[in-house]
Amino acid sequence: SVNPPVRTVNKPLRLPLQDVYKIGGVGTVPVGKIETGILKPGMTLMFSPAKLTAEVKSIEMHHQGLDTALPGHNVGFNIKNVSVKNLHRGDVAGNAQQDPPSDVCSFEAQVIILNHPGKIKSGYSPVLDCHTAHVTCRFAELKEKLDRRTGRKLEDHPQILMSGDAATVRMVPAKPMCVESFFNYPPLGRFAARDLKQTVAVGVIKSVEKDQGSKSSHKTQVAK
Repeated sequence: SVNPPVRTVNKPLRLPLQDVYKIGGVGTVPVGKIETGILKPGMTLMFSPAKLTAEVKSIEMHHQGLDTALPGHNVGFNIKNVSVKNLHRGDVAGNAQQDPPSDVCSFEAQVIILNHPGKIKSGYSPVLDCHTAHVTCRFAELKEKLDRRTGRKLEDHPQILMSGDAATVRMVPAKPMCVESFFNYPPLGRFAARDLKQTVAVGVIKSVEKDQGSKSSHKTQVAK
């Protein structure tokens, strides 16, 4: 097997859930791929945006018990005292003791408009696919229009964006959502925006504004 890059192992745990099962005699078993960090039995997890904590009882991969699960592993893990109804695909699990995940009230992203038949203005609300989450997000503010090759700023606060344009936009999810800056957690910081049954834009998240209700209510900035 290929050893995961050191940088992803040393980061705090991020595990987007693909599904959650209730298994008779076992209990609640979330399933997903570890993107960064490690998962071990006995660890206390924080789930976002569900805002739940739970202890990991056991971990399985391909029906084999694991003592340590690493980035790239698709795992199922049994947790204590959480109903299957309270967790959903798109929730993200992290270590409650080490930079736990939290939902965001907004985020700034660099986007490229791929194919949209009209003009995109602030207020446009496509569905974003980011890790396993599938959430409508509003283009709340068109901040800068960029040269898509060099990233150089062409215009402040453009009125419209069209196919082929690159821009920095502030986005607001319509319901609680956990994403991260691409700089800190790449797999949780890139997305596709879908509308009209096609991908209208792709983007990377530059910074996130964490929900004030979450424990770590700070803005995570990244260098430009």
